[in-house]
Amino acid sequence: MTSPPSADALKLDVDQLNAFLVRAFDVEDHDMLARVVEVRPGYARVVRRFHPATLRPGGLISGPTLMALADHAAYVQVLAHIGEVPMAVTTSLTMHFLRGAQPGELVAEAHLLRLGRRIATSEIRLWTESPDRIAAHATVAYAIPS
Repeated sequence: MTSPPSADALKLDVDQLNAFLVRAFDVEDHDMLARVVEVRPGYARVVRRFHPATLRPGGLISGPTLMALADHAAYVQVLAHIGEVPMAVTTSLTMHFLRGAQPGELVAEAHLLRLGRRIATSEIRLWTESPDRIAAHATVAYAIPS
């Protein structure tokens, strides 16, 4: 039997995660893929460059864009702790929109709440202006294949 994943140790670093994401997601324009900028035990930060296509009517970043980045940040965080396990999948995502996300670089910080053998749960905070002006907050759970 293998040992359970550990919230205190990383299996993948920033460069390994970014390389995996480029291989795993068939995106022609790699600038459209959020990049991992920091990982450490229990934490990950990803950034998505601004693109006008992410705006909704009213000039704010759309809810689907925020939800996608929250899910992406949780995926990155889980993989950082368990290694390249492409079939780790979202089991739930709860999103709270707190204020409009102004056009700009979108940042997501993931904080690991629990890492078990089968399920990992993360809290994600998203913003464009500053970490003091959170635009959205999510709780994301990932199933870890056995």
